[in-house]
Amino acid sequence: MSTFPWLKGHGTENDFVILPDPDGSVHGALDASVVRFLCDRHAGLGADGVLRVIQGDKQSYVEDGGDWFMDYRNADGSIAEMCGNGIRVFVKYLAEAGLIDGKPVRIGTRAGVKEVAQNDDGTLTADMGEPKLPDAAGIVVDANGHQWPAVHVDMGNPHAVAFVDDLNEPGTLCDQPTWSPADAFPHGVNVEFVVRRGPRDVQMRVHERGAGETRSCGTGTCAVTVAAARQARDERPVTYRVGVPGGEVSVTWRADNHLELTGPAVLHARGEFDRAWLPGI
Repeated sequence: MSTFPWLKGHGTENDFVILPDPDGSVHGALDASVVRFLCDRHAGLGADGVLRVIQGDKQSYVEDGGDWFMDYRNADGSIAEMCGNGIRVFVKYLAEAGLIDGKPVRIGTRAGVKEVAQNDDGTLTADMGEPKLPDAAGIVVDANGHQWPAVHVDMGNPHAVAFVDDLNEPGTLCDQPTWSPADAFPHGVNVEFVVRRGPRDVQMRVHERGAGETRSCGTGTCAVTVAAARQARDERPVTYRVGVPGGEVSVTWRADNHLELTGPAVLHARGEFDRAWLPGI
């Protein structure tokens, strides 16, 4: 084929290029340079990451690929384990393409299989699994000349959550915040800066590894909920409203220790790309 199809979508303005590839044959290994090109907001389509859509039994990345497998790549071409906003956009595509019915669907990721349900109000709810709280006392993050203690929460990908007095304090977040000890996150980390707006109500900004500051981060909202609930000594089940620059989501930390992320997903563009521009695929 001289062209290949693509779609654009976002979850609370965390945006993605979607590449339908049901049998896993069209895009091969999905070269990092191709991902960087597609995500380039000047030369490509522009996005925070790429969601490649593969049938669960046609992928070779994980043992259990679910009903459908979400091959997720950051904007810099690096592989990411999981994306909470991306998985809602992923399922929105499957539903609009007629590839699933209204029942909950099992989506394979590099962080395990996640079940996603479509709600009557148009939102989607993803079971994000159980958080991990590594024994990592003494972590400090640094941005814009300021330092804050941070909590390490692992949601299949690593997060450092820092509570601040003012969300402007970290600066533009164009550059990756630094952290100490330096070996705390050998594969990089998503850093969330958080303020409380009221009981069980927080607002955050995030720098995502491999993408920079984004308008939202689904796994980040889950990590923030865990850190905020622990700080407030809330008992489970507990639901937090989490504001992000691109909107708002709801996160419930269930009694069984699973986190449920509920929020919108929108598909807003589609088209075809000329392969002549992408010699790597």
